[in-house]
Amino acid sequence: MTGSRWPQGAAPVRRRGPALERAILDAALEQLGTVGWNALTMEGVAAGARTGKAALYRRWSSKADLVAEVLSEGLPPLGEIADHGSVREDLYRLCVRMRDVMRSPAGEALSAVLHECDPTHAYRFREVIRDGLHGPAQLLIRTLVDRGMERGDVRPDATNEMITDVIPALFMYRAKVCGSEWLDGEIAEMIDSLMVPMLRM
Repeated sequence: MTGSRWPQGAAPVRRRGPALERAILDAALEQLGTVGWNALTMEGVAAGARTGKAALYRRWSSKADLVAEVLSEGLPPLGEIADHGSVREDLYRLCVRMRDVMRSPAGEALSAVLHECDPTHAYRFREVIRDGLHGPAQLLIRTLVDRGMERGDVRPDATNEMITDVIPALFMYRAKVCGSEWLDGEIAEMIDSLMVPMLRM
């Protein structure tokens, strides 16, 4: 830089409203992927978005507020799971979809943030993964189990609410404690050795 906080050829760009917010969110997600939570700064995001720091603070009062919106807004939706003829196959497809969400740029950034941040912020970002992935997954699991009951391949008393907790809990354990993701074979093994026996006993 030469007497300016802007790199050569990177002068501020005049944008307002949604266009400016989109540029800021994109810059924050990009920085999360490169420098992580601890090194991310509002100044760095502003520079990446080619705007002033004041534009960020008018919208988000802190780095945590900004990052929470980046992650919430960036996680792809799970969508619906088509009927593949068995609860085993339906749950397998759901788990693959969950893994793909965590492989997205926002999902990978969220995993990194959960490993880096302090306990206070970790609680907030766990809310992001709960609201953006695990909560919707639990609703889908309940739908798939109910579908299996109607089809006849799930026992009729498989109504315990903890059934919907098993898959999200294992995904969180693998991401937060082990720092690794699920391979296709591991997903299949988990469904075949745990979920199917539990649902068909």
